[in-house]
Amino acid sequence: MDLSFDISALSDLLIIFLLAIGVLIITYRFKIPSVVGFLLTGIILGPGGFSIITDTTSIAFFAEIGVIFLLFTIGLEFSFEHLLKSRKIVLFGGALQVFLTIALVSVPAIQLGIDYRTAIFVGMLISLSSTAIVMRLLQERGEIESPHGRSCLGILIFQDLIIIPMMLVIPVLAGSEGGETPSLLFMLAGGCFIILLVYVLSRYLVPALLTYAASFKSREMFIFTVVGTCLAITYLTDAIGLSLALGAFLAGLIISESEYSTHAMYNVLPFRDIFTSFFFISIGMLFSTGFLFTHPTEIILLSIGVIGVKIATGIFATILIGLSPRASVITGFSIAQVGEFSFILATTGFTAGLIIEGEYLAIMTVAICTMALTPVLMSLSTRFAPVIAPKLSFFVRANKSLDFSTTQETNLSDHIIIAGFGLCGRHIARTAKVARIPYIILETNPDTVRREKDHDQPILFGDAGQADILKKAGIEAARVLVIVINDPYAIQQIVRVARSISGGLFIIVRTNYSGEVTTLLDLGANEVISQEFETSVEIFSRILQKYLVPEEDIIEMVEDIRADGYQMLRSWKTPDITFDDLRRHIPDVAIESIKIKRGSYGIGKTLAELNIRSRFGVTVVAAKKKGTTIVNPGGEYIINEDDILVLIGYPEQIGQAFLSDET
Repeated sequence: MDLSFDISALSDLLIIFLLAIGVLIITYRFKIPSVVGFLLTGIILGPGGFSIITDTTSIAFFAEIGVIFLLFTIGLEFSFEHLLKSRKIVLFGGALQVFLTIALVSVPAIQLGIDYRTAIFVGMLISLSSTAIVMRLLQERGEIESPHGRSCLGILIFQDLIIIPMMLVIPVLAGSEGGETPSLLFMLAGGCFIILLVYVLSRYLVPALLTYAASFKSREMFIFTVVGTCLAITYLTDAIGLSLALGAFLAGLIISESEYSTHAMYNVLPFRDIFTSFFFISIGMLFSTGFLFTHPTEIILLSIGVIGVKIATGIFATILIGLSPRASVITGFSIAQVGEFSFILATTGFTAGLIIEGEYLAIMTVAICTMALTPVLMSLSTRFAPVIAPKLSFFVRANKSLDFSTTQETNLSDHIIIAGFGLCGRHIARTAKVARIPYIILETNPDTVRREKDHDQPILFGDAGQADILKKAGIEAARVLVIVINDPYAIQQIVRVARSISGGLFIIVRTNYSGEVTTLLDLGANEVISQEFETSVEIFSRILQKYLVPEEDIIEMVEDIRADGYQMLRSWKTPDITFDDLRRHIPDVAIESIKIKRGSYGIGKTLAELNIRSRFGVTVVAAKKKGTTIVNPGGEYIINEDDILVLIGYPEQIGQAFLSDET
């Protein structure tokens, strides 16, 4: 057996890792997302940079594995239940976004004299967004479960599904549709087979297989079973003409229905992070700096145009399906790039003759430029959303299905406004109802609003970050505003707007991360409940109970921590403890200092010989000798004339020791 290894491939990997580490250090210093660092690494190494790596075959392989693992972990975090709940976003929102983009790109292009087949094909390329980049950034920002996070995921799932018909349309557009009917029928039959297979696997086979693998209590056995399941399903989808990414997502979705999904995620994460990084590096290697430098104006204008079109279609599609204006704006900005699967379509279209070489290079360059700008666009979205969202309110008012006005909001006073109606919001509403405290709910999910209106809940559809929505909820007359949503930037906007309207309103915020506490307090929140801090408080409370600390002392300590804004938990610095603090916590203890006078019994003796602690219950905690302080002197310490001893004990004990002739 030939065990020889291609040393050039190893050297390429070494170069990639070393350069990536250096670039990531720089991006980390300037708080730039790691995705940009990996793209820069690829640009530097590839033909568009210094051409350090020319053979990209192995890199492309690792990149493809990275996309598989990324979509697999996304599927693990998802579930069929979530998918069914998001069907409106996936089917209607995704379809609107894709077909609107194709129309906005192809129609003007045809009017400019471009062949309709090329125009439609370019529209298809631009309509796709980058699942890998968007989901990676949403994960890093902790926004997967936010309204715009769910809408992005739904649209991206539809885009992954629409790739299959797009691949079928390419031969038709190229004029070779005659021989493709059998392939089409084969793929349709394959799609039905995959749907049936997913159902059977998720309900019966995969849970039993994972249970069997876990019974061995072998980490290796479990990892190989999970990864093998992923690769097997991915291979099946690829064999019938579906995308690898879709197969990986379905594999994760299947395993997510089992009780082993969390353990599977834990084992797969290291593989995902490594291989996904190679994907972004490989994208950077495709970047053509030469083409950019020779056509800078065209590339800049095309990039701006593509981003503008995709922002517009993303906003329009999501707001029509009932998403709040703010979440729609952030969704539009988030999916404003050209996707990784556009490279596959572009290569196929170039081979089929739909585009020429110059057009192919332009599309590739624009795609990478928009990908690189995605972190910037997602950051800007939270700044533009408060400006753009109010101008989109007329869409909500025009949509009669979203007119969830209630007769209670104008009559309420001294009430609670609950922003967000997830699990925490439901608990607050239930408690308020039991306590007979009036309340009103603000929610941006139209399905939730419809359902709760049927149950006579006082609920309004609207973004609590908009002043008119808060005023409609009677914020001027409200006593408390409770914010329990998962979007950190939306929380800041709500606090800012609410405080500007009502200076006397008591604002309570639940946040996921401790780093947001100070910012929210500075914006005007009265109380910020951090889930990270509260978890820490609960854990150490249980620990103190195990150490038999009295319950009242634990309660007092917890109250002090909360009253101090979790300051003790924010810093690793141990607070200075003084004798005054000791007196406050143990008021019966006295701390006294005595000076050893000439003729004292103890002169020349050690502390061990005097045995003060056993005889009188008094401890020597410090001694001063000729200007030098010795903390906690040992038993070998010899007492001399004019020494000053610091004693701690009960007052009567210190008095006995001090007055004794034997000291």
